[in-house]
Amino acid sequence: MKKIRNIAIVAHIDHGKTTLIDRLLQESDNFKNIKNSLQNKNNINRLMDSNELEKEKGITIFSKNTSIFWKNYKINIIDTPGHADFSAEVERILSMVDSVLLLVDATEGPMPQTRFVASKAFLYKFKPIVIINKVDRKFTRINWVINQLFDLFIDLNASDDQLNFPIIYTSALKGMSGKNIKKMYNNMNIIYKTIIDYVPPPKCNINKPFQMQISQIEFNNYIGNICFGLIKKGKIVINQNLIFIDKNNRIKKIKVLYIIFNIGLKHVYVDNAQAGDIVGIAGTGFKNINIFDTICDINNYKALPKLKIERPKVSMLFQVNDSPFSGMEGKYLTSSKIFHKINKFCLHDIALHIEKTENNNIFIVSGRGELHLSMIIENMRKEGFELLISKPQIISKIINGKKKEPFEILILDFMQNKKGNIIQLLNKKKAIINNIILNNFNNRIKIEAIISSKGLISFRNEFINITSGNGIINSFFSHYDINKYDITYKRNNGVLISNKEGRAVAFSLYNLQSRGKLLINPGDKIYKGQIIGIHNKTNNLFVNCLINKKLTNMRASGNDNPINLIPIKKISLEEAIAFIQNDELIEITPKSIRIRKKNLTKFNI
Repeated sequence: MKKIRNIAIVAHIDHGKTTLIDRLLQESDNFKNIKNSLQNKNNINRLMDSNELEKEKGITIFSKNTSIFWKNYKINIIDTPGHADFSAEVERILSMVDSVLLLVDATEGPMPQTRFVASKAFLYKFKPIVIINKVDRKFTRINWVINQLFDLFIDLNASDDQLNFPIIYTSALKGMSGKNIKKMYNNMNIIYKTIIDYVPPPKCNINKPFQMQISQIEFNNYIGNICFGLIKKGKIVINQNLIFIDKNNRIKKIKVLYIIFNIGLKHVYVDNAQAGDIVGIAGTGFKNINIFDTICDINNYKALPKLKIERPKVSMLFQVNDSPFSGMEGKYLTSSKIFHKINKFCLHDIALHIEKTENNNIFIVSGRGELHLSMIIENMRKEGFELLISKPQIISKIINGKKKEPFEILILDFMQNKKGNIIQLLNKKKAIINNIILNNFNNRIKIEAIISSKGLISFRNEFINITSGNGIINSFFSHYDINKYDITYKRNNGVLISNKEGRAVAFSLYNLQSRGKLLINPGDKIYKGQIIGIHNKTNNLFVNCLINKKLTNMRASGNDNPINLIPIKKISLEEAIAFIQNDELIEITPKSIRIRKKNLTKFNI
């Protein structure tokens, strides 16, 4: 146990966590085995982001652990998401580790998610190891970043010991590290050595009866649920009989048939494990185990305290697809299939909740934010599901008899010439601006504000449009309070609604494009009540996209003018969620994203 170190790597999104772990894996003693396990031996980037959506979006969504061996030490490193919508992944894994690598960008410094993960680490009395990454960039502010970190730690009531944190400078991309910015080495040995010197061995007892709390669950088609966690006490061997205690203190017997270590990128099956190890176990009776359940010795059982996770803040309605094209593009359509799938997600994602309604075809699904729920929807799309989703709604909370809503700290970074438009947007969303910082060095401006979570719905999309994609937006939960303002999202423009079902005709679309921005191409299948474009004016317009050019028996004096249509940009799921209003739905299929009215026969025009 003295040769084991358990540590999590935490940071804000895009500060380089996954790249740093890639580099640590490549320089570890077990890299040859890691490289041999890859299908593409030349592809050694983003090794930990194994999920298809993670590769597609370029972000970490799920926490994952791996073991690295260096000079006879076993270092268990857990990669965590950096986006605030997936912060529950950070919360649940901190119980498995003894310290954190806190990664900070050498230019941006501490960001909202940095504050969140640092505050959670301090609750566990961890002494963080600070890594200032991307020091090879041209414009860095290393001294400023260090001062900002000190201010942040003091603000979070860090102890004197926690303020005496080691600092490592790195360029994960180039494989450089060092304790002194002027003396960098072309390897990651400094990080390995600092982890071994500063992180204590696991505080576990090998001589007591077995006890382990589930922190992560993976599903395997061959062996079922694999439950990962830190062994707090005792030992475990193959064919051992144990029990698990659920959240209601109910007891059930289980039998261990598989013990698994994550070594590099592979599952390695072993015969035994002991206190201090982070392992996965599977066998008979594991079907109904949930995260935070306790697995313990059959003769000496006691449940470990369940960790508290912040409650969901946003909900959406998921319902069976009842459009005219239902069943044409997907495999799974029924309410039972949808409920079962989301329930399966809830098993692995503790920040996700689902509840039934009076209508058997409609479910309320709750999560941390729009991005969190959109990732669930994208996963279901890829697996062949069809469903309808509604506009996100904020989940309020009754505190001292009063209805209160979640508020968030919003941090915006953008070019100074967009200041007027952004402040106008903040005023529309009833945000309270706390601080404005001008950075004349790169002609940018930073605004810090308090905004209700309701005001934040669709804010991201509007902000990106105003800044032409050059702005940076971050937010994290602040507090619950009474919302004094009625923030109702209303589009500035009306929509073009189809009044016929069939395939869109180029001639009709050509005549309609002067009325607004189209969302469909010629030949696309449409139905009555589907939104096919954005009107130039504030009212909705009922249109027919199926009209062909009339033919005559008169010879034309010249060639027909060609039909030139303005190219359209297919709307993404995130854009559609930000776009729709309360009387509209998004139809999700594996091949299409369509926007429609809730009632396909009656419209509020």
